[in-house]
Amino acid sequence: MVITQKSDQMVTLTKAEERIMKILWDLERGFIKDIQEHFPHPAPPYNTISTIVRVLVKKEIVSFKTYGGSYQYFPLITREEYRSDQMGRLMNNYFGNSLSEVVNFFSEKKDLDIDEVDEALRMLEDLKQRKKK
Repeated sequence: MVITQKSDQMVTLTKAEERIMKILWDLERGFIKDIQEHFPHPAPPYNTISTIVRVLVKKEIVSFKTYGGSYQYFPLITREEYRSDQMGRLMNNYFGNSLSEVVNFFSEKKDLDIDEVDEALRMLEDLKQRKKK
């Protein structure tokens, strides 16, 4: 769920909407044709992308600027805002808002890279030091 900037309404994005948002975040702004060009081949039809983008506009996740009869679209939320909201939702729904539960989940994963584990430990230690101040 995402809290839009224009309202405090919670909005859920579908996988198709997320794919388009990832492209728009990379482009920062673009016409439907620009979005279509950034899909892996075969890209969805123009009308399909246009329909999904219009849904994103209705959800107040995307807005547009008119140039004659064309519309240039741009995101109203950042990738970081979306990621933060999704991680918060994941932690709340699956880990009871517990960081230790998240760490436990990943610690049980067998294919963890030792360098990633070391980096995570460094990050947790930094967080601990910042919280003490």
